[in-house]
Amino acid sequence: MNATMIGLDLAKSVFQVHGEDAEGNVVFQRKLGRGQVEAFFRKHPPCVVGMEACGSSHYWGRVLRAMGHEVRLIPAGYVKPFVRRNKNDARDAAAICPAMGRPDIRAVPIKSADQQAVRAVERGRELLIKQRTQLSNCFRSMLSEMGIIAAKGHEGFAELRERVRAGDERVPEPLKAALDELGRQIDHLTPSIDGLEKRIVAAAKANPDMRRLCAIPGIGPIIAHAIVAAIGDGRRFRSGRDFAAWAGLTPRESSSGGKTTKLGVSRQGERRLRALLALGASALMRRARSPAGRATEWQRGILARRPVKVAVLAQAAKNARVAWAVLTSGKAYRRPEPQAAAA
Repeated sequence: MNATMIGLDLAKSVFQVHGEDAEGNVVFQRKLGRGQVEAFFRKHPPCVVGMEACGSSHYWGRVLRAMGHEVRLIPAGYVKPFVRRNKNDARDAAAICPAMGRPDIRAVPIKSADQQAVRAVERGRELLIKQRTQLSNCFRSMLSEMGIIAAKGHEGFAELRERVRAGDERVPEPLKAALDELGRQIDHLTPSIDGLEKRIVAAAKANPDMRRLCAIPGIGPIIAHAIVAAIGDGRRFRSGRDFAAWAGLTPRESSSGGKTTKLGVSRQGERRLRALLALGASALMRRARSPAGRATEWQRGILARRPVKVAVLAQAAKNARVAWAVLTSGKAYRRPEPQAAAA
């Protein structure tokens, strides 16, 4: 008997399938090796296949969709409540089927190979930056144990490198050998980071949607590239607030008995995009706070009412909504008139 709905639990080598008919009766439960998955679904008549949105799920979604199956990627957090007691692969696959049957659970759109490729460039650049930061912090900590410190930032690090090259008497010879090796690793990472960044900036200049996003204050080529690579034209979201919530820029809520309580930012969703939007908003609000800076009335109002970090995240959420509106409307960004600083 063929199933009308199949839950597929993904793994590296061993996959679990759980099939149910239209009435919810279990048709089959079995394990498949990685080489057996395509052959199994190629023989099975077209049906609805559900998977958790996790690593390699977009790849398998594209493969099964090409065979004629309807594929639904369900967020893993929405599948977990349907797992019965002890967790194993069979129960994970079985929990996907009732999760798919819930009309209020929205599926994750399947990303194309090109979309995943451009996002991989961003991930590679971020990893290299993280490694360079770790090496720089290690370099600084070793010298601080010898009483040698410098200002933060690239200029301060360059000063420390120069002291080591000049042969500071406070740096023992074994330590100097370790610092030289760390410095060579940092020098090797910097050109790689610059090369990936140039690719991202060039792609942002060539894409019309990204160019329109770059006109928004607080959004540059890196952030514009990340937004378009993550959500495409943005039409998968019903509103700008939905996009901001997906990026983790809306507050959590704990309400009961008609009493509404707003908590801190949820930090759920797309972590890298949220971090980029927060960095762009931080630079924008820093400029708005300067005496010679020009800020909008909204920025001055929220800086007067709330702490700086709260204002920064509010600006990041606003930028996310504006970016969604620019993407979905296809129109250019219209900059509001800045207000003169109060006397």
